Amino acid sequence: MSETGSYVYAVCRDLPPEAVEGVGGVGGASVHLVEEHGLTAVVSAVSLGDFGEEALKRNLEDLGWLESTARAHHAVVDAAAGRAVTVPLGLATVYRGEDRARQALRDRHEEFSQALNRIAGRTEWGVKAYADLAAVTAAEEPEEEPSSGRPGTSYLRRRGVQRRTEEESRREVLMAAESIDDELLEIAATRRLHRPQDPQLSGERGWMILNAAYLVDDERAEEFRAAVSRLAGERPAIRLQLTGPWAPYSFATEATEEEAWTEV
Repeated sequence: MSETGSYVYAVCRDLPPEAVEGVGGVGGASVHLVEEHGLTAVVSAVSLGDFGEEALKRNLEDLGWLESTARAHHAVVDAAAGRAVTVPLGLATVYRGEDRARQALRDRHEEFSQALNRIAGRTEWGVKAYADLAAVTAAEEPEEEPSSGRPGTSYLRRRGVQRRTEEESRREVLMAAESIDDELLEIAATRRLHRPQDPQLSGERGWMILNAAYLVDDERAEEFRAAVSRLAGERPAIRLQLTGPWAPYSFATEATEEEAWTEV
């Protein structure tokens, strides 16, 4: 038989055991709790034949396997987050047995405690902004003047105007994205900026100018939703997409990489 490991979905505080009863984990495994030093890990047993280092490299390239694993992972996290403050862990966080998982709770006790304090009473919301740069540029292009002089000179003049207009449009929509982010940050406790997604992967039209996660106090959730709706109405050239509420995946750890806006 293959050696088994402990798949850890999340770390919680004061999670009742019945919160995960009947919740199917990865591969349909039953989920249980492991408690240590006032922290609770949500765990299920997995085969290291599937979740060992080499096996994971292979399985993570299998989109079907990846999707089913992610769905099970999120289902467990959502069940826990519905009953207690929950720090979600990354997909396929696996230890070689429960003793190792307990050791991780001891070794990372301060880190997990700080994260739990940071997200208590708060939920993650995602906001993405898309701009149709061609439409913005077309709206700003000046009316073409009557042709004069040589055709080549006229063409170069038009191309020069077009390039300037495109650059101005890019700056304009990026400034709009920063303005949207500033207004939402006045409501949110904090936010994380993510890299823009490739349109081929996201399936969305337009240039993604903002991809952010906001950590919002639950008592201000409706205010945040209303602000996104208002901002979308004020900027018809920019399409806003609101998702959530989510368990605070983006805020499980402190930011370790410099966040940056989309480059022009």
